[in-house]
Amino acid sequence: MIKAALFDLDGVVFDTESQYSIFWGMIGREYHPEMPDFEYRIKGQTLVQIYDKYFTDEAVFAHIEGFTGAKEEQAKITARLDEFEKTMQYEYIAGFEDFISDLKQHGVKCAVVTSSNIQKMLNVYDRHPEFKAYFDRVLTSEDFAESKPHPDCYLKGAAYFGVKPEDCVGLEDSFNGLKAVRASGAFTLGLATTNSREAIQPLSDYVIDDYRGFSFADLQRIVENAK
Repeated sequence: MIKAALFDLDGVVFDTESQYSIFWGMIGREYHPEMPDFEYRIKGQTLVQIYDKYFTDEAVFAHIEGFTGAKEEQAKITARLDEFEKTMQYEYIAGFEDFISDLKQHGVKCAVVTSSNIQKMLNVYDRHPEFKAYFDRVLTSEDFAESKPHPDCYLKGAAYFGVKPEDCVGLEDSFNGLKAVRASGAFTLGLATTNSREAIQPLSDYVIDDYRGFSFADLQRIVENAK
């Protein structure tokens, strides 16, 4: 019996990945013109991971006028990201509202476990006043000691509800997110919203394109069949 459903946010609750591609494509052209696919390289990585991998070497900033330090430049990018997120369109993944309502009608506890920060969630609440009613708990980057693919966020989500990870389903679209769910021991439900079915299948117990036509009964059946 599935007791808790733990949802990533971008690409799982909201269809935002294409918008982030626009932002990070712009940043990539400014800071890493040698990487024309920069926005795709960073998919599924947290902001800390992106900075640690791509924005610590001062050679990256050699062409930036008025450069004063890597940390200062990272702060400027973060500020630009915060402003960008204020104007984003937070549209639900197709079928999400019906699916989560069905879960809650069957007594499944629901939480968000996201690498996004509190400020972004305030933007979400502003656009979607109903959002909090869908979830029993929203866990953000401030709540976790480790970033995905470490399972910390999924382990904390299960612990909050007092259930074992094996009694949870984790819903993810990114490679690091799927690895985090699998490492936690939860059932791994992949969404082919950001990456192809073929790409995420090896990291998923089951894959769906979106939530249309997918119900609690379907989820329960596939989990039972997987045991």
